[in-house]
Amino acid sequence: MNRAASNTTLDEALSPSDYIKAHIRTVPDWPAPGVQFRDITPLLSNPRVFRVLIDQFVHRYFDTRPDAIAGLDARGFIIGSVLAYELNVGFVPIRKKGKLPFRTVEETYELEYGSATVEIHTDAVRSGDRVVLIDDLIATGGTMMAGRRLLERLGATVIEGAAIVDLPELAGSDKLRATGLPLFTLVSFDGH
Repeated sequence: MNRAASNTTLDEALSPSDYIKAHIRTVPDWPAPGVQFRDITPLLSNPRVFRVLIDQFVHRYFDTRPDAIAGLDARGFIIGSVLAYELNVGFVPIRKKGKLPFRTVEETYELEYGSATVEIHTDAVRSGDRVVLIDDLIATGGTMMAGRRLLERLGATVIEGAAIVDLPELAGSDKLRATGLPLFTLVSFDGH
């Protein structure tokens, strides 16, 4: 058996979560010493892995179809827009401050080393819309909480927060769940 065939056989034996996790690259000491950066770009560059990834989210929300998918700047746009397309619902970008051209509302949140602000167009969702909020990763939970606050200020209900990766040691997922936000993540990594 050649190596390519062997890898395919091994990949097929993995659960979807393990298959996805096996394709996430860890970059040590980036962007700062001691940080283990979880790089999702290998998931996106391999069409088979990307399809398995998107299918996990599509299957999750197919029957409970939300009114919209909101993606957090910037990697949440990649997953969120494809998911919205597959579910035949709208996509709402939540962007870093100063990137949206129309009237916006904004929310500032704390990071490990400072603060950041995200914005959403005032007409991005309607009151009563049921929205899934998605990003690539949950670390401290600040970005997702800010996105949730923005959507709720516009009258939407965030039915679930979703991400590819959870970093439980940073406690963001615990903080989000403590506020009553249901979360769905595909994989988790120890450390940060």
